[in-house]
Amino acid sequence: MSSVSSSETHTDPLLAWRDEFPILSQCIYLINNSLGAMPRAVYDSLREYADTWATRGVRAWGEGWWEMNVALGNQIAGIIGAPPDTVSMHQNISLAMGILLSAFDFDGPRNKVVIESGIFPSVYYVLRGMLPRHVELHMVESEDGGVTVPVEKIIDAIDERTLLVPISHVLFRSAYILDVQPIIEKAHAVGATVILDGYHACGIVPFDVTALNVDYYLGGVLKWMCGGPGGVFLYARPDHLRTARPGLTGWMAHRRPFAFEVGEIDFRDDAFRFLNGTPAIPSLYANRPGVEIIARVGVENIRRKSLRQTALLIELAEQAGYAINSPRDPARRGGTVTVNPPHAYEVSRELLARDIVIDYRENAGIRISPHFYNSDDELRQVIDAIDAILASGAWERHAGRRAFVT
Repeated sequence: MSSVSSSETHTDPLLAWRDEFPILSQCIYLINNSLGAMPRAVYDSLREYADTWATRGVRAWGEGWWEMNVALGNQIAGIIGAPPDTVSMHQNISLAMGILLSAFDFDGPRNKVVIESGIFPSVYYVLRGMLPRHVELHMVESEDGGVTVPVEKIIDAIDERTLLVPISHVLFRSAYILDVQPIIEKAHAVGATVILDGYHACGIVPFDVTALNVDYYLGGVLKWMCGGPGGVFLYARPDHLRTARPGLTGWMAHRRPFAFEVGEIDFRDDAFRFLNGTPAIPSLYANRPGVEIIARVGVENIRRKSLRQTALLIELAEQAGYAINSPRDPARRGGTVTVNPPHAYEVSRELLARDIVIDYRENAGIRISPHFYNSDDELRQVIDAIDAILASGAWERHAGRRAFVT
């Protein structure tokens, strides 16, 4: 059972939000970079969805459902520095990336796509599956076992043959923050387009898509934004909303969807341009409370606490003698500290058995990801628990077994 001292509650005003997240009374929840804690308001939001469907039926489309996707996108736009009507919502990052890729012509002279080795596998699979065989997929490798990727080598790899640069903003294994500004500038200087995958940045690392001048930004509310599954957002720079022609499209992207025209699509010039068929309305209802809370708390405030708590985690883990696979430099560190003690996988299973919720990633270790509602006491408890598990040999009961989901 999670506990927080009264003295810490007095000194940390963000802990006042704990009561809004039911799971925090049941366990020590430190895996916010995988799935953020559910806000209590989701119960009411999903009931609102059910009541609306039950009482309004098909009329709900004209009373809010049709616009709901981009309405939620506009709430996210306020958090990431995007203009209104430039953010659309999608089911997952694979589909959002597929929609973007379908808008590019790969038959021209530009036949190179630059990525980095910290790429999330799902994004890589989509690229590998959708890029024509003649396109070179150039991967810039890490030089330190995956903790970082050298930005200068990404910049050097971008040349006049480069069409796309789909890269991570924050690496999912180590929480290393890439310095993306010079990458964007180099890509634009040679005529290439940048797609940032910010799934591990949004809600924990402040950024402004307009200031970055990035072409496209993909992120999600699943993790640090506490919005749950089925909520990936796609930001498109306003000029692209007038010119891009995605092949993976549908009637919601049409200027006159209810004219039911069969012929060349007449695209809208706003976020609807990247939509396709009927949206997952229940997910949008579930996504909304977390986004609203993050907007109220403020990403700058969240980041300030995160920097302090991740520094504390590193200090505690190093005192215990455990390897750290996350950056020490706070400017380059996201919200996660990846700790790699002996028998890391087995230790992670025992932590879960003790209601200390973390996760494990191959070639990295145990990811510990506190959020604004977590206490310093909980960070001390997780490191103390690792110590106790190793000292007692409790990890051994998990040896030789592997869970499918880690």
